[in-house]
Amino acid sequence: MSAAYRVLFVSTFAFVTCFAVWMAFGVIGIPIRHELNLNATEFGFLTATPVLSGAALRLPLGIWTDRFGGRSVMTILLVVAAIPVWLVSYATQLWQFLAIGLCLGAVGASFAVGTPYVARFFPANRRGFAMGFFGAGTSGAALNMFVAPIIVDRWGWRAVPHIYAIALLVTAAIFWLLSAPDPGLGGKQKPPGFAQQMKVLRDPRVWKYCQYYSLTFGGFTALSLWMPQYFSGEYGLGIAMASALAASFSLPAGALRAVGGVLSDRVGAHALTWWVLWLAWIALFLLSYPQTQMVVQTIRGPASFHIGLNLWTFTPLLFVLGVALAFGMASTFKYLGDDFSDSLGVVTGIVGLAGGLGGFLLPILWGGLLDLLGIRSSAFMLLYGIVWVSLILIYFTEVRQMDIRGRKANPQS
Repeated sequence: MSAAYRVLFVSTFAFVTCFAVWMAFGVIGIPIRHELNLNATEFGFLTATPVLSGAALRLPLGIWTDRFGGRSVMTILLVVAAIPVWLVSYATQLWQFLAIGLCLGAVGASFAVGTPYVARFFPANRRGFAMGFFGAGTSGAALNMFVAPIIVDRWGWRAVPHIYAIALLVTAAIFWLLSAPDPGLGGKQKPPGFAQQMKVLRDPRVWKYCQYYSLTFGGFTALSLWMPQYFSGEYGLGIAMASALAASFSLPAGALRAVGGVLSDRVGAHALTWWVLWLAWIALFLLSYPQTQMVVQTIRGPASFHIGLNLWTFTPLLFVLGVALAFGMASTFKYLGDDFSDSLGVVTGIVGLAGGLGGFLLPILWGGLLDLLGIRSSAFMLLYGIVWVSLILIYFTEVRQMDIRGRKANPQS
């Protein structure tokens, strides 16, 4: 096996572990919620707090990756993050969970380390595949939904942090042994300074890609945290069954990201993103409809009708949404690989920060909407509006501009 593919496989393995740990509160948060008697908004804060620190640390870790190399930064991150993960089992109050959650959330920043690290081992025409394959590590969310309920059923939720902390240390050892030094690291060229790296913020394309990623990755992360309790509350399922069905969303959204990377290489980031947004728009339109009881006055008297998605209709639609978000995450990073190959670490950090912030804010907003309206599908209503923003943005910045350039090139057409 070549060094490039060995690095790709072991980096993806590390990211799978990190993402499973990052999403832990999506499952263990359910018994914690009952134990602490939390409302929906408080539960949103509980699950989203690790996402906040994971988002905030993506930018500095992306910068450090450009300076010191992905191999060193990833190994240190895995070892250090094991400490707060272990301490979760000793928390007894909400503020303690929030404080420790901020620390353990650092594992979520591993994406900003691994993406530029693996991209450096591949030529430009294969970077979409490489970054998409690495991004498939988000399937760790599905791994958490399978593993954590088993641990909770056998030993209680407090055993989950202990097992996950040990997994991080084992992963750190495997990663260090099988990974390779970053290409070009340690050369005579001086690493760029902070001010020079931050110049990319002046490029409007960076902000556009931030918006795309706040929907695709932010939506994926937030739904991975939110769906177990959604299935439990909406359809009355136990933790194990609710988590297993929630994996129907997180597993394809993770595993198919590599396929999205390949498609991005073949058809281009723009074409894939455009159609992905429309697919998400359709799925979210259907998922947004709340359970509704209607009474119609007929000539024979009142007739009652129920409109709403049952469990076996809702789950396939959630799967479709997962596929759309997976391809959208991959196409966004194809944009970055094409447009910012020389500053991929810092741009990955910035765009990853935006995606992580989306994943942090959405569960809190969903909890507030649920407490206010009492409608669980309001989570999908909010995402539906965000998709509209993305469609308008891509139309005016890309689709319309391509039409204008086409008319200028062919004035007689």
